[in-house]
Amino acid sequence: LFVYNLDMAFITINKQNFYHNLNQIALKTGSIEKIAIVLKDNAYGHGLELMGTLASECGIKHAVVRKTTEAVLIKPLFETVLILGDKIIKDEKYSFAINSLEDIKYAQKGAKVELKVDTGMHRNGIALDALDEALALIQKNELELVGVMTHFRSADELGSELFWQQKQFESVKKRVKEAGFIGVRVHSHNSAAILRTKHFDEDLVRVGIGAYGYNELPDSFDQLELRPVMALYAKKVSSRVVKVGERIGYGGEYIVENEMSVSTYDLGYGDGWCRGDAQNPYITCEGLPILGRVSMDFISLASQKEEVCVMNDAQAAAKQLGTISYEITTALSSDIPREVI
Repeated sequence: LFVYNLDMAFITINKQNFYHNLNQIALKTGSIEKIAIVLKDNAYGHGLELMGTLASECGIKHAVVRKTTEAVLIKPLFETVLILGDKIIKDEKYSFAINSLEDIKYAQKGAKVELKVDTGMHRNGIALDALDEALALIQKNELELVGVMTHFRSADELGSELFWQQKQFESVKKRVKEAGFIGVRVHSHNSAAILRTKHFDEDLVRVGIGAYGYNELPDSFDQLELRPVMALYAKKVSSRVVKVGERIGYGGEYIVENEMSVSTYDLGYGDGWCRGDAQNPYITCEGLPILGRVSMDFISLASQKEEVCVMNDAQAAAKQLGTISYEITTALSSDIPREVI
């Protein structure tokens, strides 16, 4: 599963950093068993089965994925698997997020469901004024309601919107209880919400980007120390001496000012690395600027090393490339070998 391929770019996964992050979050929740690890989109690019295995070994009992095809691969590792958007079927471990009234109507009888309520995100979920109808339909269609959830739109921003949504969700929990549902787990916190909370009192927290080492909260919040789990390396393919005035890569955008040794490395936008801007080049964590344009499969660097670390902190890389850590990690191809260190 974790084979290291000597012939191409590779990713290292730091197990110690991953466990550190989970333990930091457990200090917030009060128990490692209240953490549901979000493994959707290839575990945010880190490797679905690999990260599922590490999480399970750390004592995590709950997982969250996007599709049933993902759930199948990690099902043996967890007590419950929440599937955020797929055909709702009956299964002893799977529960399915209900994002609309239509989801309830087409769900398989006896399936475990978790009602997602729109408290202000306005992306997915049951509208507040349709909550009673949804609860009635769940009973009528003989579904097993095992959870109630929502998602915060601004947990990583200053302001009162988080508290406004939490207030909305409090009323949802009350109405579910009044409708006669018991034993229903409640969860609303994502990584940003749990990192800024002072008093956690729900059954579960859905932890994604925080588990992988990134805290996207502004500096004005208390900063929990998280450690990046992923590092991306590229391997040398060929080397050459390039003379003054010669140009490198497509369009010849890099013009050589002093004779230099340049090597080609096996990483490009075909692997999910951002093409970026040749006029404002990305600088690797080893201080090497990419020379000229990023190709589909290659980059050029002024280095003779057999392998170079291109990125060991997706948040820092994202600042250079004008994006966010999520996009950096999730874009990386699942074909790149991942090695646990």
